[in-house]
Amino acid sequence: MTLASPPSDKAVHTGVLVLADGTVFRGRGIGAVGDSVGEVCFNTSMTGYQEILTDPSYAGQIITFTFPHIGNTGTNAEDIETVTPAARGLILRADITAPSNWRANDHLDGWLKKNNLIGLSGIDTRRLTRRIRDQGAPNGVVAHAPDGVFDLDALVAKAKGWPGLEGMDLAKDVSCRQTYGWDEAAWSISGGYATQTEPKFHVVAIDYGAKRNILRCLAAAGCKVTVVPATASADDVLRHKPDGVFLSNGPGDPAATGVYAVPTIQALLATGLPIFGICLGHQMLSLALGAKTAKMPLGHRGANHPVKDLASGRVEITSQNHGFVVLPESLPADAEVTHVSLFDGSNEGIRLTGKPVFSVQYHPEASPGPQDSHYLFDRFVGFMADKAAA
Repeated sequence: MTLASPPSDKAVHTGVLVLADGTVFRGRGIGAVGDSVGEVCFNTSMTGYQEILTDPSYAGQIITFTFPHIGNTGTNAEDIETVTPAARGLILRADITAPSNWRANDHLDGWLKKNNLIGLSGIDTRRLTRRIRDQGAPNGVVAHAPDGVFDLDALVAKAKGWPGLEGMDLAKDVSCRQTYGWDEAAWSISGGYATQTEPKFHVVAIDYGAKRNILRCLAAAGCKVTVVPATASADDVLRHKPDGVFLSNGPGDPAATGVYAVPTIQALLATGLPIFGICLGHQMLSLALGAKTAKMPLGHRGANHPVKDLASGRVEITSQNHGFVVLPESLPADAEVTHVSLFDGSNEGIRLTGKPVFSVQYHPEASPGPQDSHYLFDRFVGFMADKAAA
């Protein structure tokens, strides 16, 4: 059955969010025209919407922003985490306003159109967020039709038919296809992004969906970075003669990605090289050690998550984006839990006792604290320096 959204006092509703249970949210379509299916999640960050929308870890997801004023700083060519956004769409409370920022070179709506991202504004995001909080992240379809006509039955069927993220390997979809070098470092207000011209160490980063700012942080810490695809073998990594190996963030079910990633990581662990993992890389490392992961009912997505460093007792304000978690009780005896979430007590970091191997679930490069967690990059460099001096 084809239904048209009823007109409001102002205009016809040109956008809808249809959940798999048949719930329909009507509003105003933004960005590209069409429809897109995915898991509907929410992010509580008040800033960084362009970085969020371009984070490869959001592959397969429709992002609900709980902060209402999204788009007010416009968009630019620098604040991106990957060239082609992997998110399926976005949901906003308020209409996108004209940008007011000296760095803006495009309106968010225009940027969405250019990147083929479909969105919806003008709905009660508080109601949607409570629904996700209480019942878990649903499958849904976000649709934009300028004439306000939607086949709601077909959209419900599409949402019901989508298989969901559990069991889905998305790292292959967002990973690079061939090896490349990276030397772009930290940004400054006077000169933009710096270039690392005198690296002290060589890091091979396995790209499960790497954010650019992680690579920038590695370069800024003194590293030459070589990025290899998610499916790279241990031999592929070792032929570059790295001083250390980095396991990147990424989307999807870690158990599915682990089918090809775990054997590679296990072989790299046997070399004694320093290894550092973030987000999916943390989960991949844990799986390689014999641990297990599980899907979270809600996941952690935002820039205000407190994490406790158990060694120092220090609390870090962290940025997070993950829907799966490492089960600490499944970790082997030589894997020590180093960080925990102060929201729900879930695992946020591990290290191997007596070895230069560690990982965290959160994103130290995102700087919500703003630099509470940058010491982790220094720790990785320190491990490489220790190994070189041994």
